[in-house]
This record gives sequence, structure tokens and C-alpha cells, in this order.
Amino acid sequence: MKNIKFILTGLLLAFTLVSCSEDFLEYEPEGVLSSENVKTADNAESLVIAAYASIANDDMIGPLTNMWVYGSVRSDDSYKGGGGRGDVGEVDRYEQYYLTVPDQGELMAPRTWTNYYKAISRANFALSVINDIPEEEYQIKTIRQAELRFLRAHSHFMLKRIFKKIPYITEELSQEEIAETSNDIPNQELWNKIADDFKFAYDNLPQAQDEVGRADKSAAAAYLAKVKLYQAYEQNETHQVVNINQAMLEEVIQYADEVTGSLEPDYGNNFLVEYENGPESIWAAQFSIDDGTRVGRVSFVTGLNSPHGTGLYGCCGFHLASQNMVNAFRTNNEGLPLLDTFNNSDILNDVQEDGTVEVNSGLSVDPRLDHTVGIPGRPFKYRNTVNSEGDMIYNFTWARDPGVYGFFGNMKEQQAPDCSCYVKEGPFVGTSRNVIFIRYADVLLFKAEALIQLDRYEEALPLINEIRERAAASSTRPVEAGASNIYNVELYDSFPSKEFAWKALKFERRLEFGMEGPRFFDLVRWGEAAETLNAYLDEEKTKRDFLANAVFTAGRDEYYPIPQREIDFTGGLYVQNPGY
Repeated sequence: MKNIKFILTGLLLAFTLVSCSEDFLEYEPEGVLSSENVKTADNAESLVIAAYASIANDDMIGPLTNMWVYGSVRSDDSYKGGGGRGDVGEVDRYEQYYLTVPDQGELMAPRTWTNYYKAISRANFALSVINDIPEEEYQIKTIRQAELRFLRAHSHFMLKRIFKKIPYITEELSQEEIAETSNDIPNQELWNKIADDFKFAYDNLPQAQDEVGRADKSAAAAYLAKVKLYQAYEQNETHQVVNINQAMLEEVIQYADEVTGSLEPDYGNNFLVEYENGPESIWAAQFSIDDGTRVGRVSFVTGLNSPHGTGLYGCCGFHLASQNMVNAFRTNNEGLPLLDTFNNSDILNDVQEDGTVEVNSGLSVDPRLDHTVGIPGRPFKYRNTVNSEGDMIYNFTWARDPGVYGFFGNMKEQQAPDCSCYVKEGPFVGTSRNVIFIRYADVLLFKAEALIQLDRYEEALPLINEIRERAAASSTRPVEAGASNIYNVELYDSFPSKEFAWKALKFERRLEFGMEGPRFFDLVRWGEAAETLNAYLDEEKTKRDFLANAVFTAGRDEYYPIPQREIDFTGGLYVQNPGY
């Protein structure tokens, strides 16, 4: 973790986790160590660091940080990509909304379940040690307890967004009690458990921490705003939104106002390693390189997603922008989004003989397009060349399987190929760039959403305009890199109605966080997943044959199935989500 001192002692070696699902909630170290003989302040510090590390202990399969599979491919933002439908075929089933096969294997969602409960186990073990250390021996005891409860809540939150029905595991539970803990907890009660942990963190963390990467009061406030916003959309057993809780929306505003931060002056700063931990990064998973280990503490979570066939990266051409996503960035003559008609025709899809794409006559777009999507004929990652060698103009030939998935790429996940942040393991690329869980733009739009739902949409106008103003100011890098200037972004003069403001808010979230992962979860939270995604599929399958049989089933596909192996292990104690 950047700027958090790693204490690499034999103590941490005792925390190697076994792969058997029977043990994933039982994180008692083996051998001579136990919670009874490690209760010292020095050991406690090591345990806290280990808990931080665990929330980023992911890889390309079973991710914990970047939600490109669960939140982007599963939505209308992107396609799986890669070398055809059979390449990591499990993700194809996610994209097709076909998860009713009896055995999902060890890939993706079941592994994410296990990995997050390993992270929860680390936090709980650390808490069980720290709780019994006298405060006079450990003066920062309460702060560290707050950090661990923050980490535990984060893991449970991420699991709940994916699976909905999850067991909530705390350090007070014995192994016998864990074995008897069901995942069938009422929805609002489960949200309250997550919120309680974040509230303890909010009440006990300092406003800022000396060591970058540690949770602070501002991060806890941001997460409370996020949890309360999700919780406000009350769902029934088949995931339909049946009520929007006004009191919780008020809490969203309260906690959003407690967050300290600001927008980066240029949108692209959020996706470049040299600007990480800047004013917009409220909380992020920290990674490092050249730290004395073989490959560094780098992230391989997007290791499959580099442009393919360039000679500059590795492989494998996954996570490609959909035509629908590209079309969403179009603006009208007034520089505003086409909220209802953006997908009436396609843009930037006419491939020329030289492998570039012709710019539609009279086209104007939001500059966030060139920060989000790789487009033939336009510079990639703000570069024309790499050390004067190697063409960095995105080309049709960079697409691995354009006949199936088209030729649009992803931009935010990538760095320029001569970045010192890279490690290559075979064809796969790892990077030391942080993965941001919440940035300040999130917080502004959390508050704007709550205000709109409370019929205070006039107050949301300046918040959304603040995001748009930053977008308009983020046109320098692509233009200087040689992209034709087709940008036109302006602010809203007013919101004539709540309905208009609501459309504007939802569209702004999509543009701002395109291909970052929140899209699918937003649609589920709003109760609009089935309507939006089936409309998307009806149109997109006329352009991409691989989607011909895809259909989203309401009341089932909003969440993933509880891994069958966990249901079997608990003897049926865990309850499956409906429809599976």
C-alpha cells in the first residue's frame, strides 16, 4: 500500500488462506499463533495493514476492485470482448444474462464471494486482537478499530451489490455462530448493519490521515451517503423498487456535505498514475511497484483488457465500449446531451480503408468520450507516439475480434505503454495505478440525486453543472494530441421539471462514470434495469449478432446467484436468490 509501511514479518505468513470453501470464514492462523498470543500494539499494526491489503487481493478472475465485468459488461456500457464468445465464456454468460446453469465453476462471482469473505475474515481477526489490547498500551486503538470496521463494511457493501443476500459476519461471532448465520436477512436490516459499521468509522476516524490510503472521516461520510442512497430505494423480494425513503435521502445530503474534496481540474487526471490520490480521490485501493517484491504490489484486475495486436501492450482485447455507450456522448447544438434521442443513429462507426473512422459531418460530442473510449483515428491515451517510436493512433487493427465485438476500445483502464507503472506477466499487464472506489464527482451526484428525489431539483442544478463545467474544461489533452476538435459541452440553464432533472442526473452519471463499473448497479438501484437493458439489447443486437438471444429477466437478473457450493456447504442454510 502506497505510503503505508509494510511490516513483513513472520506474523503475516501465518495468514495464508486455504482454498477450501469450508475455511473462508475461519481466519484463525494455524501453528503457534492465535488471537491470544499476538495481542500487542506492534502486531495489531501489522494486522491492520494486512486487512487493508486484502481488499485489493484480486486478479483478472474473481475481482474485488474494478467492476468491469459486474457493472460495465453486464450493462449497456460495454461488451466482453476478447477472442470470441468462448474466450472466458463465463463472462459471456453474464453478458447474455444466462446464469441458470447449475454449476458456475470457480470463476468470477463465486471466487469474488470467497475473496471478499477472506477480506472480512482479516478485518475481523484484527478486531478480535485489538479489542482486547488496553488503550494505555495502544493509544490509537479506537482509530484502528474504526478503520477495520470501515474495511469490513466496504467488503459487505460490495458483496451486497452483487449478490443481495449475504451473511453479515463480525468479530463477535464464534465459529459455531458463523456456521449458523444465514444470508436470509431482511434487506433493510442488512443495509443497516453495513451503515452501522460505516457510522462507527465516521464517528471515530480523524478528518484526515497522515498515511495516504487509510480511511478517514471524509471517506466514511462519502460511504454513508452512498449506502443511504442505495438503501433509500426500497426493494421487494423480486427486486422491484416499491418505495423511495425520503428520510434516508435527507441523510444522503447530510453526509455528502461532510465530505471534503474537489474535482480534478481535468477529467483525465483521474485515470493517470501521476495524479493518483489527488483531491477527487475520496478512497481508493492503493498499489505499488518496485517495492522489493518480484512483480510489485500491482493490480492485474484489468490484465485482460489491453489493446490487442498493437505490439505496444500485451493482450487480450477485453472490455470494449458498446455502440450505445459511444452514442451517449453526442451533444446537440446547445452542447447538451440528447437525453431521449442519443441512440437514434450511430456515430463514429464508418471505417475507412486505412483502418480509421470517419467523423460524422456536423458531429459534436462531450470530450469525456476521448477520455473513455478508444476510437480508430484518434490518439490513444493522449499520445501520438511512444518515445518517437510506435504509432499511438488507435486503429481498427487494435481490435481483436471486430467481426463479433466491433472496434471501440477502453481508455480509462490503460496507461501509455512506456509508463513506469507497468509490470508484464507473460501477455498480461499489471499496473500500480490506484483503483478508486469513490471520487468526489460521485459525492456531488449522490447529493444531486437525493435533492431531485426530494423535489428540490433546482438545488441539484449547480451540482450537475459543476460536473459538466469540468467536462468542458477537459478538452486540452486529446486536442493537443491531435484529435479533431469536435467538442461542445455547455451547462444547463435550468431544470424545467423534476422529470427533466431526473433524466439529466441519470445521463450525467453514465457519462461521468462510463465504463468504470457503476452503471449496472445504478440501474438496479433505480429499479430500471429490465426496461433499460432490454431496450438496449433490442437495438444493439441488430448491430452485434452475438447478442441475438440475450434477454434480461426481471426479478432474477438484478443479482447474481448465491454460489451453489456455499449453499451446499451450509446444508441449505443459505437461501438462493429468486429465479435461480
